[in-house]
Amino acid sequence: MPDFCWINLDTTDPAFNLAAEQYVFDSLPQDRSWLVLWQNDRTVVIGKYQNTLAEINKKYVDENGIRVVRRLSGGGAVYHDLGNLNYSIITDAGEIENLNLKLFCEPVAAALQRMGVPAEINGRNDMTVDGKKISGNSQYMRSGRVLHHGTLLFDSDLTVLEKVLQVDQEKIRSKGLKSVRSRVTCIRPYLWENCSLAEFRTLLLDQLLAETPGQEYCFTGKDLSKIERIRKERYDTWEWNYGRSPACSLIKRQHIEGCGTVEARLELEHGRIEQLCFYGDFFSAEEPEQLAPVLMGVRLEREDLENALNGVRTDRFFTGMTRESFLRLLLS
Repeated sequence: MPDFCWINLDTTDPAFNLAAEQYVFDSLPQDRSWLVLWQNDRTVVIGKYQNTLAEINKKYVDENGIRVVRRLSGGGAVYHDLGNLNYSIITDAGEIENLNLKLFCEPVAAALQRMGVPAEINGRNDMTVDGKKISGNSQYMRSGRVLHHGTLLFDSDLTVLEKVLQVDQEKIRSKGLKSVRSRVTCIRPYLWENCSLAEFRTLLLDQLLAETPGQEYCFTGKDLSKIERIRKERYDTWEWNYGRSPACSLIKRQHIEGCGTVEARLELEHGRIEQLCFYGDFFSAEEPEQLAPVLMGVRLEREDLENALNGVRTDRFFTGMTRESFLRLLLS
């Protein structure tokens, strides 16, 4: 049996890819190490202990069809697109008692250096070029095994990255781990020879295999069936991606023509509304606090809010406000 196997995932579905990574960690033979290369279409990947709403620009994410998926490991939120390549290394922890990201970043940084990229390992989990981040990394350990995964910003759209992770921290207070934003850049301009991401993927794999020869592994039908089950039960669910979020407080404020300025203050627990109160210079025929109980326990998602507000006249609580304007306020 080989000591090292590698897997090239050809899907760009983030829920499937994270399920596949977990499956390799949990279920494939542990008498060897594994390397997995994969890509996600436009996705924000949230750290295990983070509050999703505190990390993403929810309005931008929803309007642009960007996926949001939580991973098994800790650390901060990252944005993936098809200009980004991800790698996972799964192996025995051995004598490693605590997470050691540098140990696993070193072979990747060395491979990049041989391709002309002056990559350096900085901080607790970053690879940089000229002081700018090109790779973020995180780890998960359990039962003597370690899963290390990282991003490689080959040719990502950095303007979208800025928008999708742009959160007004004055309007949200979270008990979850917050991301630390760094200056970022892409790998492609630093390569000795210009190439596509597909070519870069092959070059990187060749460089890594030159140091540690291995054998390719292709998922069987049985493997794929089990991965699909993990995807459906975990990574494709609101409960995992949003509902596991720690408690947080939100402030939503808008000036609505014909109504006035309305400020909604929300307390969320596991992504559901636990407390809600309103402030502003609006007029009302009924006290706004009478509206709050209607929304208790409701997920902060458009469909759920619409169902809870079915038959409710929001203009009775905020004169001149339509239901759509009220929804936009809560989801802003």
